[in-house]
Amino acid sequence: MLSDSERRFLDERRVAHLATADRHAIPHVVPVCFAIADDTLYITIDEKPKRRPGAALKRLRNIAENPSVVAVVDRYDENWALLGWVMLRGKAEILTEGTEHRDAQALLRSRYQQLAAMAIATLPVIALRIERATSWGNLSVAEAR
Repeated sequence: MLSDSERRFLDERRVAHLATADRHAIPHVVPVCFAIADDTLYITIDEKPKRRPGAALKRLRNIAENPSVVAVVDRYDENWALLGWVMLRGKAEILTEGTEHRDAQALLRSRYQQLAAMAIATLPVIALRIERATSWGNLSVAEAR
């Protein structure tokens, strides 16, 4: 589903923007850390303090109501010849346990050293099952400067 250039671009980027919507189609977009395995993009919930302790995050509530999601990974540069993005559309699942949950957490820990010190093993993972990938612009891994 992902082209080689899209996959390389995603492997190089560090932040995605996850768009969810509730049952009334009211959108919600947040920056997230991510990792990709095969045709699934994984996002863990980390242990950073949230505004309302104990409350489910808006992105998790939205996915429970409406599993259709989009993630955009982009590169902005003052040199507009380097602009590029990849958009991933699909259905999201919330994983709370099991082999896939554990493997996703391990993949995310290997990609983001900050997660190594966090107790994320019992926290949910969002699994975006990629149904469609769209891209635009310069997806090369070269950076300006």
